[in-house]
Amino acid sequence: MLQQYKNILVPIDGSFEAELAFKKAVEVAKRNDAAVHLVHVIDTRAFQNVSSFDSTMVEQITEKAKETVKSYVQTAKDAGLTDIDYSIEYGAPKAIIATDFPKKLGVDLIMIGATGLNAMERLLIGSVTEYVTRTAACDVLVVRTDLDNKSIQKPQQKNKKIIKKK
Repeated sequence: MLQQYKNILVPIDGSFEAELAFKKAVEVAKRNDAAVHLVHVIDTRAFQNVSSFDSTMVEQITEKAKETVKSYVQTAKDAGLTDIDYSIEYGAPKAIIATDFPKKLGVDLIMIGATGLNAMERLLIGSVTEYVTRTAACDVLVVRTDLDNKSIQKPQQKNKKIIKKK
C-alpha cells in the first residue's frame, strides 16, 4: 500500500531549515495531489517581559510574517502547486504546530525544519521540532537535506569575517 498524504502542515519561521522543509513539502504535495498549509506562529511569550510593549511592535512582526508567507505561497504557485494557504497565529508554537493545527485542518503530515532556533534558545525553551516529533498524532518528517537529499551547510551570516590562512 502506498501512503498518500492529503494535508501537509509546514511551520515557517524565516529560518533556513524552514525553507528546506517548505521546498520539500511543495514537491511532496505535487506528487500526492495534497494541500499545503503554511503556519507562522508569533510566540507571544517573547513579549511578556518587554516593559515598553506596544501594539506597533506586534503589528511590525505580523507584517514581516505576512510578507514572508506570501512569498512562500507565490513560490509554491510558481512551482505548480494550486492548493496552498497560510495562517499567522499567536501563542505557543509547540502546541499550535503539534496539536491545534493538525486537529483543525485534518493534517496527516507535518514537514518541519530540523532547527529554527539558535543553540541558546533551544537550551532554554526546548526545540519546537523535538516537541512536535514527540507529541503530534500524525506523521512528522524532519527535513535535514535539500531536494536532492544531500546534506547541506547552513549559509553563513553576512556580517561574519572570514579569516584566511596563508
